[in-house]
Amino acid sequence: MSKKKKSSSGAGGTDLLDKEKAKNKVKPPSKYQVVFYNDDFTPMQLVVIILMDVFRYNVDKSSSIMMEVHQKDRAIAGGPYSKEISETKANKCIDVARSMGYPLLAKSEKV
Repeated sequence: MSKKKKSSSGAGGTDLLDKEKAKNKVKPPSKYQVVFYNDDFTPMQLVVIILMDVFRYNVDKSSSIMMEVHQKDRAIAGGPYSKEISETKANKCIDVARSMGYPLLAKSEKV
């Protein structure tokens, strides 16, 4: 059996087999999280209810996330999730708040 040698012509290029290996590498999917942003209109109690409904948190955890949103202007509501799940949860939170007439902002952000 003969071994393949890289050409020493000084081209400094990569072998075709090296390119093929790099092309076939599979990366794990990116993870996303749902982030709530503070506003002056959405009641704190509604944020707690949405967190309990969408993310299935208990009252204590929902309240602590709500307070973090209130004090720091944003907080991670849930995650890490796949992109689709994160977007679905963010959209559900927005839909619940908007159905009650409040402008809650929830976004799906890459971790």
